Amino acid sequence: MPPTVSADATPAPELGVTDIAESLAAIRTATATRVFGKDDRIRLALACLLAEGHLLIEDVPGVGKTTLAHALADALGLSFARIQFTSDLMPSDILGVSVYDRGQAAFTFNAGPIFAQLVVADEINRASPRTQSALLEAMAERQVTIEGRTRALPQPFTVIATQNPLDHSGTFALPDSQLDRFLMRIELGYPPQTAERRLLAGERDTNTPLAPLADAEQLGRWQAAVRSVHTRDAVLDYLLELIAFSRRRGIFEQGLSPRAGLALRRAAQAWALQDARDYVMPEDIQAVLPAVVDHRLTRRDAGAGRASALMREQIGVI
Repeated sequence: MPPTVSADATPAPELGVTDIAESLAAIRTATATRVFGKDDRIRLALACLLAEGHLLIEDVPGVGKTTLAHALADALGLSFARIQFTSDLMPSDILGVSVYDRGQAAFTFNAGPIFAQLVVADEINRASPRTQSALLEAMAERQVTIEGRTRALPQPFTVIATQNPLDHSGTFALPDSQLDRFLMRIELGYPPQTAERRLLAGERDTNTPLAPLADAEQLGRWQAAVRSVHTRDAVLDYLLELIAFSRRRGIFEQGLSPRAGLALRRAAQAWALQDARDYVMPEDIQAVLPAVVDHRLTRRDAGAGRASALMREQIGVI
């Protein structure tokens, strides 16, 4: 069972967690004016950015995947680029290419859309594996190697990718190595009827960008604050128990890697910060568990439900 952790700890004053949480709540509220009825998904997406991770949104067309990404970029004051992945997209279309400048008698590098702070890779599985792989170095190391030269990407840097889980015609499934680069995978789903009524009534302003409530420098400070959120020994033991359960033979095709364990901890830290706490509780791990582990684990008994549901059942639900 999960450990009992007292909730009466006082947040560290040097983190300013209360002020940070209030600012993050304002960003969630602003984003919710563009994506109705999805407050929990907005919070998960923001936690992913705070944890310096990349996000995969897997859902049918038209539910607001790109809208969510654009709204977060506006509210956080980040530069934004959207890449429509197609079967004929080339790596140079993402990374950039050198073009000969006759006036200077030299090649000039034209940066591709990957050099934005928030990059949306729309329908990522429609591009060939060669083109998909152009994102691997960028997502893992925040840099790209082009024509033998390594170029740093802007900071902060986040990829939000989308794909349709139902339409597989003309697509290339993401390999496990690339799926693992995404800290979280979420679904938006259809909006509640009350939210959809607001959409149909024309309440959403699709023409005016959200006013920025932060900037890249501010986001960097919040990300540093996430890294300072404390994880007590009892909570670490609980996290280790979840990881160990995933590696037991006969349950999953393969267990969670050390990188996945770090991702789960960092996501929980980001979730805790949004609650104005400078320490992680087991509830934080439970809140982010499905988004962090379900795309990394495959159950051997296919069709028996999601990995996170089994882990909650066996390890304990708070």
